[in-house]
Amino acid sequence: MVENSRILLLAIFSLLLATTTTAYAHKKHIAHRKNQERVGPVVTYDGRSLIINGSRELLFSGSIHYPRSPPALWPELIRQAKEGGLNLIQTYIFWNLHEPVQGQFNFDGDRDFVKFIKMIGESGLWVTLRVGPYVEAEWNMGGFPYWLREVPNITFRSYNEPFLYHMKKYTETVLDIAKKENLFADQGGPIIMAQIENEYNNVQLAYREDGLRYVKWAAEMATTLYNGVPWIMCKQKDAPPSVISTCNGRQCGDTFPGPNGPDKPSLWTENWTAQYRVFGDSPSMRAAEDLAFAVARFFAKNGTLNNYYMYHGGTNFGRTSSSFVSTRYYDEAPLDEYGLKREPKFGHLRDLHRALRLCKKPLLWGVPDVQKINEDLEIITFEKPGSKICAAFLTNNNTVKDATIGFRGVDYYLPPKSISILPDCKTVVYNTFAVVAQHSSRNFVASEKANARKWEMFKETIPTINDLNDKSPSPKELYSLTKDTSDYAWYSTSINFDRRDLPMRLDILPVLQVASLGHALLAFVNGEYVGFGHGSNVEKSHVLNKPIILKPGVNHISLLAMTVGFPNSGAYMEKRFAGPRAVSLQGLMAGTLDITQNHWGHQVGISGEKMELFTEEGSKKVNWVPVSETPGPVTWYKTYFDAPEGNDPVALRMTSMAKGMVWVNGRSIGRYWVSYLSAIAKPTQEEYHIPRAFLKPKDNLLVVFEETGGNPEKIEILTVNRDTICSVVTEYHPPHIKTWERKDNQFRAVVDPVKAAHLSCPDNKVIEKVEFVNFGDAGGACGAFLQGKCDSPKAHEVVQKECLGKKNCTIEFSRENLLDGGNDSCPDIAKTLAIQVKCSHATKNIA
Repeated sequence: MVENSRILLLAIFSLLLATTTTAYAHKKHIAHRKNQERVGPVVTYDGRSLIINGSRELLFSGSIHYPRSPPALWPELIRQAKEGGLNLIQTYIFWNLHEPVQGQFNFDGDRDFVKFIKMIGESGLWVTLRVGPYVEAEWNMGGFPYWLREVPNITFRSYNEPFLYHMKKYTETVLDIAKKENLFADQGGPIIMAQIENEYNNVQLAYREDGLRYVKWAAEMATTLYNGVPWIMCKQKDAPPSVISTCNGRQCGDTFPGPNGPDKPSLWTENWTAQYRVFGDSPSMRAAEDLAFAVARFFAKNGTLNNYYMYHGGTNFGRTSSSFVSTRYYDEAPLDEYGLKREPKFGHLRDLHRALRLCKKPLLWGVPDVQKINEDLEIITFEKPGSKICAAFLTNNNTVKDATIGFRGVDYYLPPKSISILPDCKTVVYNTFAVVAQHSSRNFVASEKANARKWEMFKETIPTINDLNDKSPSPKELYSLTKDTSDYAWYSTSINFDRRDLPMRLDILPVLQVASLGHALLAFVNGEYVGFGHGSNVEKSHVLNKPIILKPGVNHISLLAMTVGFPNSGAYMEKRFAGPRAVSLQGLMAGTLDITQNHWGHQVGISGEKMELFTEEGSKKVNWVPVSETPGPVTWYKTYFDAPEGNDPVALRMTSMAKGMVWVNGRSIGRYWVSYLSAIAKPTQEEYHIPRAFLKPKDNLLVVFEETGGNPEKIEILTVNRDTICSVVTEYHPPHIKTWERKDNQFRAVVDPVKAAHLSCPDNKVIEKVEFVNFGDAGGACGAFLQGKCDSPKAHEVVQKECLGKKNCTIEFSRENLLDGGNDSCPDIAKTLAIQVKCSHATKNIA
């Protein structure tokens, strides 16, 4: 009987699944058929906005690049983007990722942009497809494949026949795939807009007339290949009439002169959420308040699309980053490198999107009016005559002083550099400076389970000219030598000295001088390590000067030259050069000897790369030995570890090493460089992301190639969380944005507007501990609060009672609630409620 019941339940479940699948497929088919039957384009535009399926839209967009996260993370990134209030995702298509060898395309795995776009569509979001083919994006060669550089007589991004031919061929390939998969909106897909070229105005003047001809050609080429959705060109003030010019920058509400025509909407395609970082950089940040101000300002100035570049930056795996760019990309985005919500940036922008949606009808159908009060204060309204549709943006542009602004008989307080949004021209639902969303602090925790086992090492052999078959009179140019197949290339020469050629005094040594066009190099004399030199992102050229020991007879001088990514921007990218250009020996008895023309041998790559020592199979090809106490250069290290406990993201802390690359189970997690210190005497990046998708439950192979020397036994395997959450609320903060809604053309409060601190743990965790409370004048920031001069013991009691053991809690901000019997130790101070708690998975006893 039990078995029959199971069979019956399985049959019912199968029927329901089949019915649901059929219904979904039928729904997609109907949508596709309706789009085919629709008269005119599905996506159009005018001077006010994009119009999608006949409806005007406010578009909140974020850049997420499919190759910068493994496919296993795509669904969660898209889900969180939607939770953050986005309705549009923007991505590039990376030419060198898909056609690394001419004519050989790869669209599988983390290169499967079709899968990524379909996931976005299935989540109910739209897509902007940035075809490129030039993308910049701090990506190797700006997305161009290396083989393109060697096409005879080619000039990138110019009206140059070889370039035009290959650009069109690639663009056509991408668009044909998208059309075949029905990805465009007029086919029932999610792509509502496409972009050709990228920020061409930055270099256009360098190409003179050919630059102007190229822009016109690119626009005509794109719109001819596909005209079912609008095309855009970002940062292209002289864009042809067939495409929309858009803004990139930090303050487009004030810097963008507008699109290239009165019948085109104002679109912001890159609102930089921070700044990408290069090795040697100090931390780069952009406050959530500044971002929110810029976005609110843009929409108040007739903007209808804002795209955050990046919304999730991710990781530059392998050798994908451009010159000197760090492996971690736009970690300061609303979703950090690991895909965790960076609060308050994520929440504050989410609340902004909700506030702007409450203003949708006034913004899209109202008549704008600007009232300038003084140099700093401004009132912008959108009002539809003869109706109650009205929204107002009250602006204080002063970066230091707060202000009060009178509007329609009411005085409104404005903090410095802030905008208050009033969806009904009466009620402040959001202020860009007043962060109601919670804050968080990121924690790196040493794994208890994943400790690396015994480390072993294998040293590269330092070659001489006799070992290298590729010979030439002088050192070859590095880019064209490696052809982007490796970061490394060996150069070696030999020279014979008589004892009388060398310094006679023991305290005087000859000096090896190597002038290099970049990016870095190691020097060896007679197999002994001499030193390391490198340039920077700003000045890639550098000169290595190191004292050396020479001997009578034959001396071998070997250099390991290296790139740290190819350039990604600027004019004439195909004409950039790197590597040793002049080599000399100083301090000889006859003076300085130039050995640049001494005949050199070359080898692309290092032996361990060719043997693929970073793979399980390749690692068996050499004899590994125990790690020695003295760290040496050009050394491979390997160990095994088990996957860390839990489901939190995983990272390596590499501060005991210097510079090199890391692989986990044969997959490169990118370049590391912790010996290059920033101005604040810290590495630009200490932790390096290992996606969980790269890991097995046990016996994960970890391989490190260290260029100059380090101690692998001190590498730490970490888990990453944002379990430290905080709230900071002041007396001028508005209630939470979820207090209001617009329904049936009516703006109304859905709950009583209450000013409060809101805390919510991630991942179904609960509040385990209250770490900080202050109701007074606390300083510092989440993770590092400082007690002020005034506080209230009752506030501590209230937070403990309302929050401990709960997934989320709300603390009403009022003196009655947080002061004991009205006893205020500092009545003249405007109060701030600051709370910090720690979240964890539920336990039986929480105190």
